Amino acid sequence: MDAALALFLEHGFEETTVDQVVAAAGISRRSFFRYFGTKEDIVFGDLAEQGPAILEALRERPDDEPIWEALGHAFGVLTTRMSPERGAMIGRLVTTSPALRAAHLEKHLRWQEVLAPEVERRVGTGGAPPGLVGEAIVATVLACLDAASAAWVRQGADGGLDELRRLTYAALTAVRSG
Repeated sequence: MDAALALFLEHGFEETTVDQVVAAAGISRRSFFRYFGTKEDIVFGDLAEQGPAILEALRERPDDEPIWEALGHAFGVLTTRMSPERGAMIGRLVTTSPALRAAHLEKHLRWQEVLAPEVERRVGTGGAPPGLVGEAIVATVLACLDAASAAWVRQGADGGLDELRRLTYAALTAVRSG
């Protein structure tokens, strides 16, 4: 993975071939495809499948906790599962690659599908059609995560991503109540 990420950063994701990756890693194509289905899988690894871990963390939060706070804690599990260096590399790659941006959005849609019912269970629907409120809240949280990640990468991945994410949530609640 490290060899592939270095190649992607140096030459570009789309421009780097699987053959270049396997040569740099010293493995066969067969070995590559045993571990990864696509080049995108190298970048995101099991990150796309972290929705259930976020859901579990959300379910562990008290039901009466404000939803933004509960989701903030739940999404905190992501930072415990990835080093800041790897997170910064992924962030830089996603901003420069249309294919990775598309895969990133697909990951978010899967997370939204997993998390929305629990969010809606906590906050209700307010008379809206089922699914609307939960999906809107999760989509907003994911947009905050993206904004915080982009700012973090622009800053050279200095400081804490969690703090930037908290600032985006605080901005939302200030706008909502103001």
